[in-house]
Amino acid sequence: MRILHVSDCYLPRLGGIEVQVADLTATQAKAGHEVEVATATPGEPLPGVHRVVAPMPFDLPVHPFGVGHMLRLLAARRPDVVHVHAGAISPFAWMAARAAARARMPLVVTVHSMWDPVTKGVYGLLGSAAGWRGWGLVGTAVSEAAARPIRAVAGRGVPVHVVSNGLDVSGWRPTGPVRQTAPGEPVHVVAVGRLAPRKHPVRLLKLLQIAARRAPGLRATIVGDGPAKTAMERHVRAHGMSGWVTLPGRLPRERIRELLAEADVFVAPAPRESFGLAALEARAAGVPVVARAQSGVADFVRPYKEGLLGRDLDEMAASVAKLATDHELREQIAAHNRETEPVQCSWPAVLSGFDRCYAEARERAPRR
Repeated sequence: MRILHVSDCYLPRLGGIEVQVADLTATQAKAGHEVEVATATPGEPLPGVHRVVAPMPFDLPVHPFGVGHMLRLLAARRPDVVHVHAGAISPFAWMAARAAARARMPLVVTVHSMWDPVTKGVYGLLGSAAGWRGWGLVGTAVSEAAARPIRAVAGRGVPVHVVSNGLDVSGWRPTGPVRQTAPGEPVHVVAVGRLAPRKHPVRLLKLLQIAARRAPGLRATIVGDGPAKTAMERHVRAHGMSGWVTLPGRLPRERIRELLAEADVFVAPAPRESFGLAALEARAAGVPVVARAQSGVADFVRPYKEGLLGRDLDEMAASVAKLATDHELREQIAAHNRETEPVQCSWPAVLSGFDRCYAEARERAPRR
């Protein structure tokens, strides 16, 4: 099958959507598909990557004439399906979707973000003005939490399926001897993610403060970089947390694997996390996960199975404290995570899910 993936952002940018699309294209190519990518992100030439780039301030991945460029690219490449990847705001991706609809090509649109009320309102207006509900597209979201607001806007005429993000689960499985925290040794809490305001990183520090009061002796490592890091560093200094909270910045995957091998608890605090790839990596590594019940992490973390869930800051802090003080529960969850795999997030399951969506898109596409 000839598949054309479209994303505003792509390599060499490194982010959740960029890495996931790159991994998906590589995995589909290994499975025998002919896979190409169209993107508005400038960068060096890469095999199979079409850069539809305009000179924009700050190299923004947008193109004022994206529809026309994509129509010409679609006519030249003739893919069997166009797979568009969108965040909350993805102008180039939706231009490509419009072009695919005009060309009457099978169209799948994957939304990688969680739509908030404002975003829902915008897409509701666009549904009326641009008519995307009538394009014959098949929608997918990365979790049930992310799918619900999309279904509410799309209505019954647009199918919206859940196809998880993919992960090479075997690459995160623990390989060495099982580490257990000795009595009196600090319980190690780890968090990994971009330190952006929408991820509530300063609130994570407050969560850790509450948990530490209930379970003295914690230590924490928060991996990541971003615009909120300076505010976090100020908070750590102002509240005397420097002795037990570490902010090492961004780390490579190999170092994160090593860190998870010595972690006791992983925390994913963002309430509007559409999926939570870092939490999935921790779960695959055998670490109990504490996350928001409203987030996409709840798709692969069940209470008292893979971790604990909380609906607010206090409940999450209580969950961290419980795992820190209840050694038996922590080891029970860790053993379950080591011995079982999140099958729905493995690449074979993800490829199978998208194959079904592609088949449905071919059935729904208007006849040329």
